[in-house]
Amino acid sequence: MRELFLIKDTIANKISYYHLMLFMLSLPFDRFYSHLILISFALHTIIQISKNSIKPVFTLRTLILQSVFLVTVISTTYAVNPAAAFKDWELDIPIFLFPLLFCFNSLDLKKYFPSLLLVFALGCTLTIIYLYFDAFITIRHYQLPLSSIFSSAFTSHNFSEPIDIHATFFSLQIAVALVYMLSLLVKEGLTANKLLYGICCFILAAGIIQLSSKSIFVALFLIINIALPYFLLQGVQRKRFIIIAASLSVLIAIGIFNSQALRDRFLTELRQDLSQSKVGETTDPRFARWEIAVDLIKKSPLIGYGAGSETGLLQEKYFEKKFYRSYLNRLNAHDEYLSFLIKSGLWGLAVYLVTLCYGFREAIRKKDIVFFSFMMLLSIVSLSENILDADKGVLYYSFFFSVFVFVSDHKEKLQIPIKRHKYLRKVATNRMVVPS
Repeated sequence: MRELFLIKDTIANKISYYHLMLFMLSLPFDRFYSHLILISFALHTIIQISKNSIKPVFTLRTLILQSVFLVTVISTTYAVNPAAAFKDWELDIPIFLFPLLFCFNSLDLKKYFPSLLLVFALGCTLTIIYLYFDAFITIRHYQLPLSSIFSSAFTSHNFSEPIDIHATFFSLQIAVALVYMLSLLVKEGLTANKLLYGICCFILAAGIIQLSSKSIFVALFLIINIALPYFLLQGVQRKRFIIIAASLSVLIAIGIFNSQALRDRFLTELRQDLSQSKVGETTDPRFARWEIAVDLIKKSPLIGYGAGSETGLLQEKYFEKKFYRSYLNRLNAHDEYLSFLIKSGLWGLAVYLVTLCYGFREAIRKKDIVFFSFMMLLSIVSLSENILDADKGVLYYSFFFSVFVFVSDHKEKLQIPIKRHKYLRKVATNRMVVPS
């Protein structure tokens, strides 16, 4: 553990390493800390910039990583609400900034990112422990039964409320940490380390269940039962892992069915989300809101309505359809793909899909299970959330996507063995004695 915090490198690289560590640890908490650390990291990178450490900037890699920000910029030119469009610029700046910072910073990301991921996973584990501690303190204060920890009062957004973060966005972070810990658990040989990783996996999995994000569950089911054994294991070990993972998945499913709150969250709410709107309902089904979004898209399918237009246009339609809950809460489409179609039309969605395909290709090419898991989480959660319309979502996307791509694109230095000629060996062994 000591080497996680005391690395051997130049002072400038040590400072960069600690900046990234603090940034990753700050992700579950108030955005003030993440933004402050990002600004500090940017200033440090600018101050320490060196001609010898600059990586190529004008590359396909940089263009793809910044593509979502560029879509926002281009679609601002025809935005129906320019003021809101520039707010999208402000929100998306990290997407533009991170690839540049990694190009200009001299820190060896391939060398240190595994350590950073481990610290991040430990930080997520401790955060979940804190949330459980807070929940049990509340249960004890109000003299509730311990079983109420699985009630609606302590699941989903209510569980993550003490740190003021959306349950799905926190689950995205925990899922990356969980997959990394599982990969370490599979590869680790030392019993003590296996025990630590196993405990962390248990706590992280418990946090995922408590947060009860349906899209995260689907993504993790596919990752753990299919992708992880495919990427990391072979032969008998792969079969054994699949059997164990499938058995645990069944046990978790049984546990969810036996809990009223979790069953309502995963099954009842899912049915409500995918149902048609009915007269007199106080809730607005997600499917009905998607239909409203599709109606908007049909009127301008190619270029959309411009950056910053989504919420305002949906507000008008919500009011017309008497979706007052959605109107008062200013809800977006809750689907990143529909969001791109509303703002930038088919061309904007095409850019986003190409970006996702590029990420999947790089992850599969390098057989990086954590990178692949990040892409799976991103693509599946995009079906139910506007990830890039929330600060936590933008920071998650911009940082992890950039760092995974830079690590996978790292060029190993070619070590050329020095061939010593035979005559030099003779000279070395048959030295001439020079008289003094």
